[in-house]
Amino acid sequence: MADSPLLIVSGIFLLAGLVKGMVGLGLPTIAMGLLCLLMQPVEAAAFVVIPNALTNAWQMIGGASFAALARRLALLLIGLAMGTFASISLLASGSGSIAAALLGLVLVAYGLHGLTSTQIEVDPKYERLASPVTGAVSGLLNGATGVFVVPSTPYLASLRMSKDELIQSVGMLAFTAAITLGAALWLSGRYSATDMSWVGLVPAVVGMYMGLRIRRRLNPDLFRRWFLAGLVLLGGYMLFR
Repeated sequence: MADSPLLIVSGIFLLAGLVKGMVGLGLPTIAMGLLCLLMQPVEAAAFVVIPNALTNAWQMIGGASFAALARRLALLLIGLAMGTFASISLLASGSGSIAAALLGLVLVAYGLHGLTSTQIEVDPKYERLASPVTGAVSGLLNGATGVFVVPSTPYLASLRMSKDELIQSVGMLAFTAAITLGAALWLSGRYSATDMSWVGLVPAVVGMYMGLRIRRRLNPDLFRRWFLAGLVLLGGYMLFR
């Protein structure tokens, strides 16, 4: 990769890490959306795997509720993995226009949900039914577009968790999505740990550190609304293109 595109990719991951540090999520969403303006979705997904997995590892294991949450979310994570493997052929086939259009739809849906919807709560007695279905739908989108946030992230927010549990759960979900996406791409012959997939790791970590520091000074809710509005515009542009 030439120096100029390499700098652009690094800048994208710096921005994506900054957003994740400030609002707790958004790295693969931002990175995939912007990278797909430069390359095919399958290439963008390969860049996102390692930064997404490693930046979420600490978020997944850093809290005190890892074992309990792993048991509670097991069906969600299994559904996510199965859905990813089931739909990876769309991303791996090089059907760039279809995958980009799907990604645009995901970004618009996620942004509009965050901007307009009221918070709902899922009764715990329905979790065993809702979790695998939600995980499977998110996995199908993860395998097709490289982005897993819909409907899994709104679903997690509806499970009556504490703030710390929710943050840890999002990390667990994002880590699983990244690992299964990487494995599915590798089995499809479209991913190698020796390619440029490590490029985004350092700028993503630097961006996260900066975002965490900025979070203490800015209103995160206001920034989150601007972030969601940006996703709607980006997704709309991808659909239009």
